[in-house]
Amino acid sequence: MLLAIDIGNTQTVFGMFPDPPAAADGPRPDLAFHWRIATVAERTADELALIISELLGLEGVVPAVDVGGIAVSSTVPRLTAAMREMCARWYDVDSVILEPGVRTGMSILYDDPREVGADRIANAVGAFDAYGGPTIVVDFGTATTFDCISGAGAYLGGAIVPGVEVSMDALFAQAAALRRVEMIEPRRVIGKNTVESIQSGAVYGFAAQAEGLCAKLEEEMGASTVVLTGGLADVISPHLSIDHHKDPWLTLHGLRIIFERNAGG
Repeated sequence: MLLAIDIGNTQTVFGMFPDPPAAADGPRPDLAFHWRIATVAERTADELALIISELLGLEGVVPAVDVGGIAVSSTVPRLTAAMREMCARWYDVDSVILEPGVRTGMSILYDDPREVGADRIANAVGAFDAYGGPTIVVDFGTATTFDCISGAGAYLGGAIVPGVEVSMDALFAQAAALRRVEMIEPRRVIGKNTVESIQSGAVYGFAAQAEGLCAKLEEEMGASTVVLTGGLADVISPHLSIDHHKDPWLTLHGLRIIFERNAGG
């Protein structure tokens, strides 16, 4: 089985893909298992190995027996190094850490391709494989990222804005009279109390932001398929008036494809 790991600034997502890998022209394989934990940049290679072993054990997976490969994307340099050490020390299998020099099968048309986050590349690869192009991937993570893939399958670039939770944290930190609220749909758009007003601004405001930026991106690249992913995609998706797909494990699927293009190399 392939263990795919996406290390973000706020959360880390793990997924297990079953063997054997799908044929190049076959259907996209579904995840067998998946887990989500908080990202802690100070974790060591041994701590990562322990956490992964415990998570796999919850599903009856034996790491030394069932894990046949590891694919990693990371936006946290300290954890990238720790994950590299963990793979070398604890797993005698092919491992692919998505970074410059790894074959993605996708042209990166950025001024400096090395600046593009590994998760954004994995999203783009997974989206083009599943939906073709042109495509816009909207990832609701620590930052909300908009990634554009051409009809020919090239990564064009995109946009980055402060994420939902980052924006809300800044609001609560700077406005002493406002308190944290649960990120859910309010009863109405016109809030009748402070809690509803904050929820309305967050849910409908970020949905409107996503729609507006997608419209501006399409002015440059033409009509595109829109794909939502990331931890808060479930919250925002119901309030978008534009056609879109919701793909919560898109990054992991992109990692699977990139692993298959590099394993054994």
